Amino acid sequence: MKNIRSLPVEKHISILISSLLISASVFAGISHFSTSSDAIAQVPTTAQQSQAPVLVTGLPDFTQLVEKTSPAVVNIRTTQKVSQAQNDPFADDDQAQEMLRRFFGIPAPTQPNPRNRRQAPKQLEQEVPRGVGSGFIVSQDGYVLTNTHVVDGASEVYVKLNDKREFKAKVIGSDRRTDVAVLKIEGSKLPKMAIGDSDKIRAGEWVIAIGSPFDLDNTVTAGIISSKARDTGDFLPLIQTDVAVNPGNSGGPLINMRGEVIGINSQIYSRSGGYMGISFAIPIDEAMRVVEQLKSTGTVSRGRLGVEIADLSKEVAESLGLSKQQGALIARVEAGGPADKAGLQDGDVILKFNGIAIEKRTDLPRVVGGTKPGTKANVVIWRKGAQKEISAIVGEAEPDKASAKPEKRSKKESAENILGLTVSDLTDAQKRAVPNAAGVVIESVEGAAALSGLRPGDVILMINNVDIKDAKQFESIAAKLDAKKPVVLLVRSGQSSQFVVIRPVQ
Repeated sequence: MKNIRSLPVEKHISILISSLLISASVFAGISHFSTSSDAIAQVPTTAQQSQAPVLVTGLPDFTQLVEKTSPAVVNIRTTQKVSQAQNDPFADDDQAQEMLRRFFGIPAPTQPNPRNRRQAPKQLEQEVPRGVGSGFIVSQDGYVLTNTHVVDGASEVYVKLNDKREFKAKVIGSDRRTDVAVLKIEGSKLPKMAIGDSDKIRAGEWVIAIGSPFDLDNTVTAGIISSKARDTGDFLPLIQTDVAVNPGNSGGPLINMRGEVIGINSQIYSRSGGYMGISFAIPIDEAMRVVEQLKSTGTVSRGRLGVEIADLSKEVAESLGLSKQQGALIARVEAGGPADKAGLQDGDVILKFNGIAIEKRTDLPRVVGGTKPGTKANVVIWRKGAQKEISAIVGEAEPDKASAKPEKRSKKESAENILGLTVSDLTDAQKRAVPNAAGVVIESVEGAAALSGLRPGDVILMINNVDIKDAKQFESIAAKLDAKKPVVLLVRSGQSSQFVVIRPVQ
């Protein structure tokens, strides 16, 4: 302290400034280390965040995928033969007949009609375009998969490859319930599509579709899987996607990022007839089970139990003593059917069929249908507050109309329907889509009806201002039509209805 007092004032000031600077440095250091300590404390969290899996890496590049798969995708066009009567313009002209004989070598009729030499009208067949669709090759020897509705009712089917080669195809078999058809073209070492596993798909997975929307060959669209098993009320659950699918895409492949087919594009949900963001594909696992039967026999054999089932509501499930809303409620047992013979009763709830849990009503027909007829199945039911096991012998369902060989109609039956139409009653699914659940669906078209633009699958709601309720009524009215007068039909095609005028061929 003594020495400090003897220092000049400047020195005291200098020492004071130095002390302040040192103190400031110390505080700065403490502040720095404090901040650094916070940073160090945060490092593990930052490291943990950097080690978390990356959920989204950006949009994929589909170019190599398309190059690999597109050669096996085909365009399918179909035609239909229609008959049109044509009179011989020279039948009544002797001089014209003689001229044809002398100058063109055309012989005169050897058996002239004694009634003024008029000959019966000749029936000329004309091949007219019917529609276009898509498909894909699954074997190098030429097996092609597509939708049943693409080829149903066609007289001829043509398959065009990506390299512009075109083949006439043979329909090996088709199944209307699953909408799967198998074609065969004559070729070898053809490009083929790899088959994937539709059971392993996940919602949100990227997929692409390749097909011929509006006959635009090899159109590629992309999207994601929206739902892997959407219950649409059809025979099997479908894959829902947001991939753009339009008329002409039907039958084309839905492809995953490994270049494998996981579905067959089949349907869209639309209020306008065009794409609205929701499309459906048949799971390839289900399709291939159908394909194997079609390739071996041309038809699909399905199991049958002989019951009418209903939805099981939460209230009914609770009243029956079930712990949860599960199973298929039997509303009616067909007399003499497999279920009746096994002892199943109205009011039973089927919980399991051959070890497979029945979660909801629509599960039962799919599981039973996939069971080989003649199989002894174990059925777990809920009856009067307790579980019970029953053995049932699975019957065989009636063959699908599209798979069965078409029934030949006699000349008399064909002559009664001057329109050239074969119709059938609406299915339950079609009734839900048609106002008032009325009308008949067109099975086949020929003659005058084909020339007017009608196609299989169209629904006839009215004929000459008379509402049509079923096929029997339609045939009755059609049999009484005047062949010399035009017929007006109200026809529903897709989501819209229009009047169609048919002028029967004379």
